[in-house]
Amino acid sequence: MQARTIAVIGAGRIGRAWAIVFARSGFEVRIYDADAGMLTGAIPAIRESVQDLASFDLVDEPVETIVSRIRACATLADTVAQADLVQENIAEVVEVKHAMFMELDRLAKPDALLASSTSGLPASTFTEGLQGRARCLVAHPVNPPSLVPLVELCGAPWTAPATLERARMLYEQAGQRPVTVNREISGFLLNRLQGAVLDEALSLYEQGYAGAADLDTVMRDGLAMRWSFMGPFETIDLNAPGGVADYAARYGGTYRSIAATRVPFEWSAATLEKLDAERRAVLPRNDIEARSRWRDRRLMALLAHRRALKEED
Repeated sequence: MQARTIAVIGAGRIGRAWAIVFARSGFEVRIYDADAGMLTGAIPAIRESVQDLASFDLVDEPVETIVSRIRACATLADTVAQADLVQENIAEVVEVKHAMFMELDRLAKPDALLASSTSGLPASTFTEGLQGRARCLVAHPVNPPSLVPLVELCGAPWTAPATLERARMLYEQAGQRPVTVNREISGFLLNRLQGAVLDEALSLYEQGYAGAADLDTVMRDGLAMRWSFMGPFETIDLNAPGGVADYAARYGGTYRSIAATRVPFEWSAATLEKLDAERRAVLPRNDIEARSRWRDRRLMALLAHRRALKEED
C-alpha cells in the first residue's frame, strides 16, 4: 500500500488508539493535542500499547517500526498539512467541534477527508456552513479502536457519496470493519443497540429483579458468548430450524408481550448511586485504570484467538 498520512487530533485514549490503528497498517501518522502534557505523553503511551499488542502477536512489524511512523506535532497546521484523512477526537460539545472543523476545513488539503470520532453528535450539527462540508463525516469507533475494529461511517445530508466511499476504503486498508449508517440518527447504530440493552439492564436492576453482578453474568456468560462472533440477526436465524421466519413465528408473540411490560429507565440518581456502591464494593475507584488495562489485554487475547481461527480457515 502506498504510504498515506493521517492526522489525529486529540491525544487521549481514542486518539492514541487511532494512531496505532493507522501506524500498524503502514500509514504515516501526525498527532496533535492542545494540551501540551497530553501531547508529551502520547508517544510513550502508544509505545506501551503497541508492546502489549506485540506480546499477543497482534502486530506484524517490530514495535519501534510502528511507533516511528507516529510524530507528535506542536501545531494544528503542521499536523494536518499533508493529511489525506483527519481523525478528530475532541470534546463532545457542538460548539467546540464546529470551531475545530472550521479550522480543519481552512488548514487541510482540499481533498483531505475530515472525520469525527463523535459517539452521538450528527455531522450536520457541526459542519453546516463549512465551505468543504461535502468532505466531512462521522467515523465513530468503539473504544479502543486498536482492539475493536468496528467504525460507523455516517455523513450529513451534504456529505458527498465519494467521501463515504473513500473513507470506507481507507478504514478497510487500516484493518477496521467499517459500516455505513444510511442517514443521520442520534447515537448511530452501536450506541442505540447498546443503549437498548443498557436501558433494560438498568430497569431490571432498579425494579429489583437481579443484582448488578448477576445481570453482568447474563450478558458475559450468556448473550455475549454468541454475540462475540455473530450478530443478533444471525443468532435468531440459527435458533429455529426454519430460520428467521420460523423464529418469528415461534417467539414473536413472546417478545411482543415482553415489550408491552418493559419499563424504561429514567436514569434516577438513587438507582445509579446504589449501582455505583455495588460496583465499588467489587472494584474500588482507584483500581478502575488497572481493570481497564486488564480488559484491553482480554480483548487482545480474543483478537489473537480470532486471528488464529481465521488462519485455519
